[in-house]
Amino acid sequence: VGLARGSLTQVPEVMGEGTQGPELSLDPDLDEQDPKAPQPTPGLRKGDKLKEQDSRPPQPTPRPRKGDEHEEQGLGPEPAAPQQPTAEEEALIEFHRSYRELFEFFCNNTTIHGAIRLVCSQHNRMKTAFWAVLWLCTFGVMYWQFGLLFGEYFSYPVSLNINLNSDKLVFPAVTICTLNPYRYAEIKEQLEELDRIAEQTLYDLYKYNSTTLAARSRGRRDLRGTLPHPLQRLRVPPPPPGARRARSAASSVRDNNPQVDRKDWKIGFQLCNQNKSDCFYQTYSSGVDAVREWYHFHYINILSRLPETLPSLEEHTLGNFIFACRFNQVSCNQANYSHFHHPMYGNCYTFNDKNNSNLWMSSMPGINNGLSLMLRTEQNDFIPLLSTVTGARVMVHGQDEPAFMDDGGFNLRPGVETSISMRKEALDRLGGDYGDCTKNGSDVPVKNLFPSKYTQQVCIRSCFQESMIKVCGCAYIFYPRPRNVEYCDYKKHSSWGYCYYKLQADFSSDHLGCFTKCRKPCSVTSYQLSAGYSRWPSVTSQEWVFQMLSRQNNYTINNKRNGVAKVNIFFKELNYKTNSESPSVTMVTLLSNLGSQWSLWFGSSVLSVVEMAELIFDLLVITFLMLLRRFRSRYWSPGRGGRGAQEVASTPASSLPSHFCPHPTSLSLSRSGLAPSPALTAPPPAYATLGPCPSPGGTTGVSSSACPLGGP
Repeated sequence: VGLARGSLTQVPEVMGEGTQGPELSLDPDLDEQDPKAPQPTPGLRKGDKLKEQDSRPPQPTPRPRKGDEHEEQGLGPEPAAPQQPTAEEEALIEFHRSYRELFEFFCNNTTIHGAIRLVCSQHNRMKTAFWAVLWLCTFGVMYWQFGLLFGEYFSYPVSLNINLNSDKLVFPAVTICTLNPYRYAEIKEQLEELDRIAEQTLYDLYKYNSTTLAARSRGRRDLRGTLPHPLQRLRVPPPPPGARRARSAASSVRDNNPQVDRKDWKIGFQLCNQNKSDCFYQTYSSGVDAVREWYHFHYINILSRLPETLPSLEEHTLGNFIFACRFNQVSCNQANYSHFHHPMYGNCYTFNDKNNSNLWMSSMPGINNGLSLMLRTEQNDFIPLLSTVTGARVMVHGQDEPAFMDDGGFNLRPGVETSISMRKEALDRLGGDYGDCTKNGSDVPVKNLFPSKYTQQVCIRSCFQESMIKVCGCAYIFYPRPRNVEYCDYKKHSSWGYCYYKLQADFSSDHLGCFTKCRKPCSVTSYQLSAGYSRWPSVTSQEWVFQMLSRQNNYTINNKRNGVAKVNIFFKELNYKTNSESPSVTMVTLLSNLGSQWSLWFGSSVLSVVEMAELIFDLLVITFLMLLRRFRSRYWSPGRGGRGAQEVASTPASSLPSHFCPHPTSLSLSRSGLAPSPALTAPPPAYATLGPCPSPGGTTGVSSSACPLGGP
């Protein structure tokens, strides 16, 4: 169409039957077509409609959608394009249509550093691959660090805090024992038979004639057959020649003492079970140890037969053992101590225990502000084969803790002044996941048999006593016994010795589980001791000191040097140390470390973590929707394809969506008698893209209602 400058051209269009379209006016100032201006579409066929041109810039021609190629343009004018909404209405919940769209949205909008590099270089695959590998490696290293941090947190490490405090201190309890369970004159009738057999045993084994035992016994008779478990000398097979030569070569110092027959090195006594089916020898390499242990074994059986109301078990006069007692320059009285009897250590006295109404307090350190005791240590009435040491045994412990003289006690030497300085230490452990400790022992599966608070040693001894009662049927005499349980005696329990030594071996190897059951207490108070020694009394002062002690206590000291001892117990300083445990990695520390690692590798914050969680949630939702759509298409819509097209073609117009109607050109073709359009296929997904229905009057107005397929 040739258009002159300044002319006004009208192009009539045939619409329907004689309907003319609108006139198209051109700009009168337009001289010639601008080469940059959009050119008209070439190859216009007869009957095509020219679009209106005005001063507005030309709009791009929309791309044809799928299915448009089946529609043919009719002779009438094309209807105006439907109005597109200016702004999309946002739904309450929307999800992305694909993984790619979700990934691009996340990388373009996240606050994590480096993520946008994964989508900004789409035309440079090498750079995109480099940033993808770098981003994944950084992500992996960060979560490897996270694993280390979580592993450290769930290992529950603790930190030890040391605090130094200074204040008035409660003086601990002090227990001191005589090292002699009974005076020999009071118990010699019960021990007479055992002493005679011990004297005969020493003579048979070593040809030793004990003058001490002979003087105390009524006569020497061979009574070895009256007591079970006799002490025997056992033959030991000689070692192999190779081992003997190796031992001789390793020894660089030759012993000048005469050689002792090795058969004499193994001495012991036999123990058997109740039916004599299993026996073993309790042997020792030293004859002294063998005699003491054998004597001790029979002494336990004799001791279990003694009535508890025996006069020798009653409290002895304090003045017979302790000559003088002072605390903080003040003399002690009977209210400051309590008495108990130990089967091996004899009469024991505990000063400042929990029964004391007024506990001693130390406000000043030093030797003059502690406990000072003068002790009698003579052994005129000691049991010779039971006690082989002289002096006294002392132990420092807490007020509510029992005195285990075997564990924490130490001996005092006669004729020596022993000065013991103390320093208090307290330890507070964390329980629960941070440590295997108990607060009061209520959660320990062992019953406390001691009248004291829970300690680990109390629990271990109670556990052994329970095992002894359960396995051997009797109680060990050195530990408390429950009610209705007898102490072990081979006259009533013939095989208790066999059972006890077997059980002792299992206890030492923790086969009984006592060390596993008995956990450490969470709060422990201990005293660190250091001792110094000096000769007491001195050579120049010993005469008047011994005279004064003898006149004061009405007791003549025969052996002056070995008859007395002195002990001073005091605080070295009032500063005491408190060791407390605290969690090394708390939740705040863990979050701080995690945030530091996250910021180091990605430079982001907690909100970035929420973005990652949102990404994962969207991925799960999209995956679920895709699976649901596939499931519905497979099991709920089996008629898709050709059968579905036939169903849609046969569907009445009233059941179709409101925005679905055929293109108006198809109506023109049907009216003009042209060839009909191809068979109707399934409707496209987007119904809004189809052309609007023409109005009944033949105008080009947009109709809001759908027209039926067979309508005019």
